[in-house]
Amino acid sequence: MGWNSWDCFGTTVTEAEVLANAQVMHDKLLASGWDTVVVDIAWYDPTARSHGYNTDAPIVLDDHGRQLPAPNRFPSAADGAGFRPLAAAVHDLGLKFGLHIMRGIPRRAVELDLPVLGTEWTAREIADPEHVCAWNPDNLGLNHDHPGAQAYYDAQVAQFAAWGVDFIKADDMLAPYHDREIAAYAKAIERSGRDIVLSLSPGTHLSTHHLDHLRANAQMWRISDDLWDRWEDVHAQFARLARWAPFQQAGGWADADMLPLGHIGIRAERGDDRASRLTWDEQKTLLTLWVMGRSPLMMGGDLPTTDDETLALLANPALSELLTSSYDGREVIREPLDDGELIVWTARSQESAYVAIFWTGESARKVSVPLESLAAASGQAHDLWDGTSQPVTGHLEYDVPAHGVRWLKLSAAAS
Repeated sequence: MGWNSWDCFGTTVTEAEVLANAQVMHDKLLASGWDTVVVDIAWYDPTARSHGYNTDAPIVLDDHGRQLPAPNRFPSAADGAGFRPLAAAVHDLGLKFGLHIMRGIPRRAVELDLPVLGTEWTAREIADPEHVCAWNPDNLGLNHDHPGAQAYYDAQVAQFAAWGVDFIKADDMLAPYHDREIAAYAKAIERSGRDIVLSLSPGTHLSTHHLDHLRANAQMWRISDDLWDRWEDVHAQFARLARWAPFQQAGGWADADMLPLGHIGIRAERGDDRASRLTWDEQKTLLTLWVMGRSPLMMGGDLPTTDDETLALLANPALSELLTSSYDGREVIREPLDDGELIVWTARSQESAYVAIFWTGESARKVSVPLESLAAASGQAHDLWDGTSQPVTGHLEYDVPAHGVRWLKLSAAAS
């Protein structure tokens, strides 16, 4: 459960903005389980801009071709300090610090033919210009038939570990699926000696065929391309999470992507400065679906300028409760009804049963779900969003808003 700079600041986030978000997380969300702050892509580009990437950007590198934070955006990184001071400030707030990195080695390091730390090889010798990212120009691929490729990743991650990094979002790893890259990065983290979470992106057409390899090498993996504040993006995650939910387990989590909630688009890659275009009910649907499917939660909106109502949604203790204690989250009903689908998920904990009744239609609908189809008994149903409770016998009967959800915690009737 954390915050990532991408949805609000794209490639352009600054140190002051990271610290401001960390402070709000500490003050308003840490007690509800939110504890990680992530600086997304291009933190090494002093010329970063909204709505795209810079070709031939003058990215900041050390003498061994490893990216350094741009000092004009991260002043505490001056004189080679890197992210150590910023990570320390985040740690002082009781939070974890993360960063984004692209697969491969910087083009600029190859052009300068910089030496790979601790080896006799240079960047040009280990680069693979045939396997580059299709959507970002910063890097060339690495030739993993050359031992210098592993040495480069070892040196890069060792520097991240020395800075105090707790979370790495490694991008351009899954589409197509780069098995050798993933294994090499996992090995570099292991060799660093620091406990670092590895999160892989993006997840376009990610197949469960890769499950064993993913579990062996990473802790999180995306199951979609970037998700934005559009109902069609949220709706598409129902099927993806239903496919991945049976495989969720401690130490390896399918990730349904960031939460485009609150104040986003400030200097983003997509769209302009705005409040999330998802309706209030769609936002509740998104959060409920993510936690019923045990997806990690990474808030995308700027916390200091996001409205209090959205922050209250994020602070709902039921989110952390489901993520930390539930199991067997799964879709149990999906039925087309007129202009939408009735979709029902269930999950369990040692003490409780949970039910989420989703309605994807364009107008509200009264639905009735037999308790027997949920393997549930008569008792009390507590609504985890509005706090109300009601007795239930035989059926769960609720009015569900358009694109909305009724999220319930069930307790059996007293004997």
